[in-house]
Amino acid sequence: MIQQFYISTTALSAYQKMMINITNDVANAQTPGYKGSRIELEALFPGMLEDEIQGQDGSDNKKKKVYYGSGVKIADVIRDFQQGRVEITGKPLDLAINGQGFFQFRLPDGSIGYGRAGNLQKDRNGYLVDPNGNMMNPSIRIPSGTMAVSIDAEGRVFAQESDANQSREIGQITLARFENPNALQAIGHNLYLETSLSGSPSVYTPGERGLGQIQQNSLELSNVNVVKKMMDMVIVQRSFSLAANAIKAGEEMLKSAEEIAKGS
Repeated sequence: MIQQFYISTTALSAYQKMMINITNDVANAQTPGYKGSRIELEALFPGMLEDEIQGQDGSDNKKKKVYYGSGVKIADVIRDFQQGRVEITGKPLDLAINGQGFFQFRLPDGSIGYGRAGNLQKDRNGYLVDPNGNMMNPSIRIPSGTMAVSIDAEGRVFAQESDANQSREIGQITLARFENPNALQAIGHNLYLETSLSGSPSVYTPGERGLGQIQQNSLELSNVNVVKKMMDMVIVQRSFSLAANAIKAGEEMLKSAEEIAKGS
């Protein structure tokens, strides 16, 4: 009976975390560059019973091993890095990556964060930053008095200043690629950190070594399929209810057993 409570409790914990994950994906369905994820479950180490059974000759007793489940746990959170739909915005600092690769941003602690969201801005000093103020790496500064900014497919940044007839190159956007991007550590704000499992990044100019190219005046949208996520939410809700009902049924059985014991 106690085992029933334990198994149901592990299920409730796992389904609660799955629901939080689904809710987070739905909430970020309109976030540029956001990548959805899914939770993988695995069974906890099974218990084992040994039952003695009659041998075929009717004389020898043999033991038969019977395995039973002991609950579930979260095995992994798999991030889906498939490309999202690219939407034209008409804003010169909106950039989309068509293909593989990550933008690089310098975090406050000096480490490098990686992301797909290209909704860039200028800070007060003219440097390109993400919406959270993290400077693009390598840094690119838009000169004061710039009339227009153009960025080609290879990531070269050009600025046309008010006192110049032609644009001049002021920086180069590079992209990072990982052998195992699913092992990147999500740190919030649409950014990731490298891990020992993801490996160190290989950094090239856009279009090189299989990396995607840059599309200016555009944004890559979230790859979350809201309809599928809502269906997953219904399934998780029903599974959660089943686990809760199992605990309720166990409580009723214990109560009945207690009443029988008192009566005897």
